[in-house]
This record gives sequence, structure tokens and C-alpha cells, in this order.
Amino acid sequence: MTTTMGDRLRELRIRNCLSQEAVARIIGITRSAYSHYEINNRQPVYDTLIKLAGFFHVTTDYIIHGDSRENQNHAAPADTIEIIRLLNNMDHTKRKQSIDKMMDVIREAE
Repeated sequence: MTTTMGDRLRELRIRNCLSQEAVARIIGITRSAYSHYEINNRQPVYDTLIKLAGFFHVTTDYIIHGDSRENQNHAAPADTIEIIRLLNNMDHTKRKQSIDKMMDVIREAE
């Protein structure tokens, strides 16, 4: 059975214990748009494809073609998943404040 891009996106999302809503919010698209990617009704534009690959720590080639030479461990680091879970449980104001603080820390480290 041949796997599709949608199959790979779904597998990556499930391996990382995330909802479609969470992935969509993190990469900046609607849940509906992301859902269409998973059911192969639509393909992501280039910028979205890059965001998905970066988020899931895979190459765009893996998402598009399922390159078997890729490292098969596609789960995000545990601390990344924990941060996402915490953010998902916050109201909009607290989530924005938390993200702003994280961005400040990242800028200071650069």
C-alpha cells in the first residue's frame, strides 16, 4: 500500500500526540486547511510545507515523497511536546504572554 502525503502528515501528528487544531495553530493555518492536507483534498503551499517539515523535524522530501532514507524517529522532543500541551491549555492572553516571553529569551540567546 502506497502512503500519501496526507498519511505521513497524519502519522507525524499522531506520533507527537497533537490534534489537528494544535498543528494548525502552531504553523499559522486553519484546522480546516490542515484537515484537507491529511485527507489529500489539498496540498500545502511551499511556505506551509516548510513550516510543517520544520515543526515535525523532517525534510520536505519526506513529507512529499516519504523518502525511506529519512530517520524514522519523527517524534518531536518531549520538552517541545510539553510546551505545546501547556500552551494549548492556556487562554489566548496567557498563551500570547508566554510566547512573547519565550521569544525574548530566544532573542537574548542569539
